[in-house]
Amino acid sequence: MSVSAGGRRHLRLFVTAEHPCSYLPGRRAQNVVADPEVMEHSLYSQLVNLGFRRSGDHIYRPNCAGCAECRSLRIPVAAFRPNRSQQRTWQKNQDLTVRRSAPAFDKDHYHLFKRYLQARHPTGGMDETALESYLSLLGPDWSGAGLYELRLSDRLLAVAVVDRLQQGLSAVYSFFEPEAAARSLGVCAILLQIAEARRLGLPWVYLGYWVRDCRKMAYKTNFRPHEVFLGLGQDWFPVKVSKLSTMATGIVRDNNS
Repeated sequence: MSVSAGGRRHLRLFVTAEHPCSYLPGRRAQNVVADPEVMEHSLYSQLVNLGFRRSGDHIYRPNCAGCAECRSLRIPVAAFRPNRSQQRTWQKNQDLTVRRSAPAFDKDHYHLFKRYLQARHPTGGMDETALESYLSLLGPDWSGAGLYELRLSDRLLAVAVVDRLQQGLSAVYSFFEPEAAARSLGVCAILLQIAEARRLGLPWVYLGYWVRDCRKMAYKTNFRPHEVFLGLGQDWFPVKVSKLSTMATGIVRDNNS
């Protein structure tokens, strides 16, 4: 199938074979994948705004028969205010140094990625595909990918892979030191991306898919307010909150971008 791309051409879309759903047990899943041969940065940015997501060199969105539970979720940067728990996490990590670098293989990053996978999936056989999975995160040139390191002195604690879009930042993946779980580094990485989008004057941070009945995705709705994408031909639906607090933005930064 194909869809109009910018009113000037048509983008081919391919439908994958069905496979077990990663989010809801017992369900079958299927994706639509955009033609990788014509992908470039502005088109990628448009597709993310239409509910697509990057995985390696491929841009996809779920297209499952009889199911529409996967909703893209984004944070409006100007309106976001952290809750008390997020404020505590932000303050707890003020001793970290942040550095952005271009996407390239880094042995320290890779070893941290392997430790993270081993802690999260100790019996999943992930070590066999760890290198391939790590390299796929880095992304092609058109992705606008960057790596945000969080370090305590010289010790690497976390890495966030972030794509810079025309209209915002896309949180691709974060991995962190399992021994530093008390720091809530996954939450800190998202707060960092929101602060970075604000610094860059970008209006949105995209957190990928949210599935209502998937517990491992529940944390995304803690970042408020947020919006969910209702589907092609529709729009983003704002989820409002009645009470907002404020956040300091004083994390140490050594940005070489």
